[in-house]
Amino acid sequence: MDEENKTNEVTENTETEEIKTENEGIEISNDVVAVIAGVAVSDVPGVAGMAGGFAGGISEVFSGKKNLAKGIKVDVDNSEAKIDVNIIVEYGARIPDVAFDIQKRVKKAVEEMTGLKVEEVNVHVQGVDTENQNSSENAENNNDESNNA
Repeated sequence: MDEENKTNEVTENTETEEIKTENEGIEISNDVVAVIAGVAVSDVPGVAGMAGGFAGGISEVFSGKKNLAKGIKVDVDNSEAKIDVNIIVEYGARIPDVAFDIQKRVKKAVEEMTGLKVEEVNVHVQGVDTENQNSSENAENNNDESNNA
């Protein structure tokens, strides 16, 4: 009976080792990792958008598609990834909470989908979106004026 259990344990161990060696031949593009990170960031409350620079904005205009990798820089070395995320936060959002949530979600998504070890997720806040705040204040002011009339 003990010999059967030992053989089952050995079989299970060799199967996991085989899986690990199969991944050695797989190379994942930095762009793929950036898209995975971009999708993870888009789900975080408090993020108004990504800050991608001029080239990313032009490519979105001409292609008509949303660039999910906009504002994300990925550096993959061996099986370790370092990710920089450039965001614009919504007015009123608590920036440390938003940044921590981004780090947590990006790390989890990239590690689960690619098997890479995420060493760093650096969040760079490039701006604050005040347009929504201004439009809601204007709506409140207009409502107050119409009630007073």
